[in-house]
Amino acid sequence: MIHIDEKIYFWLIAVIVPLFIIFVISMLKRKQKQKQFANQAMLKRLAPNRSAFKLWVKWSLLVVVFILLSIALANPKIGTKLETVKREGVDIVFAIDVSKSMLAEDVAPNRLEKAKRIVFEIISSLKGDRVGIVAYAASAYPLLALTTDHSAAKMFLQGMNTDMLSSQGTALQEAIRMASSYFDEKVPTARLLFIISDGEDHEMGATEIASEAKEKGIHIYTIGVGTEKGSPIPMKELGQQTYKRDSNGEVVITKLNPELLKQIASNAGGIYLNGDNTQETVNEISKILDSTEKSQFDTQQFVDFKDQFQWFVAAALLLLILDLTIFERKTQWVKRLNLFNEKK
Repeated sequence: MIHIDEKIYFWLIAVIVPLFIIFVISMLKRKQKQKQFANQAMLKRLAPNRSAFKLWVKWSLLVVVFILLSIALANPKIGTKLETVKREGVDIVFAIDVSKSMLAEDVAPNRLEKAKRIVFEIISSLKGDRVGIVAYAASAYPLLALTTDHSAAKMFLQGMNTDMLSSQGTALQEAIRMASSYFDEKVPTARLLFIISDGEDHEMGATEIASEAKEKGIHIYTIGVGTEKGSPIPMKELGQQTYKRDSNGEVVITKLNPELLKQIASNAGGIYLNGDNTQETVNEISKILDSTEKSQFDTQQFVDFKDQFQWFVAAALLLLILDLTIFERKTQWVKRLNLFNEKK
């Protein structure tokens, strides 16, 4: 099996055509200049060993060198063997709360940034596991489908903010329902859902949905960010720093609700983790993942290719050396053989 890395370099071969035209024109002009200097008989007497044929030989060698170097730049490869790669791991979905309450600064720098940092560190520690991300507030949004591309997952994660969903509030059941749809029941992998939130829920039914998720083989782990003491929600109005207020004009204090998060985790066969200390939280989750049985979810075949450009470069160098050894004089033994009818 042959594979070409950079096929675009083959277009360089097309440059030979205009170069050939330029060469022919230069040869014709050269002959015209020679005719102005002396007639054909006189030129043969002045340069009896001059060979017009070798000019074409040298040109042909340079053309072949150019073609070989163009092929070398395209980097042709030959497949040497077929390898089968099996992917094993678990399916992990992160449901991250992006409601306005996540802007509270009772944990530094704020709850949302804390949640993103925890998830970022977890993804960085993964190997063959598939990762998906759900953003939710009053509704849930599928930010990233399950993928083994952890770099893409980090990129999507960094772009999350509280303005990405227009409907505000917190609906944990929507997040669980959306995350559950990520898992393929036909693929027998361990299914883990991590919910990162302050636990404020403006709807009902999250615990019931968590129990339904457990029946589907989904284990839910909850991570609480924030403090039970609570904090106001910073807002910006007309460029001024202020805090969110209720209908009575009182500053709204948002508090961590660990009890709801614990109940959700318990109903779905998981545990609740406090996200105050990022490293401790990541270590706990790493232990959970290490103890979870890995399953094969994908098998792919790859061809092991080996570069072949060096052969074309070597051939081009040899031809260049050969070109340097060819002079425009007639070779004596060729002259005696008269192969090209140069002796009359």
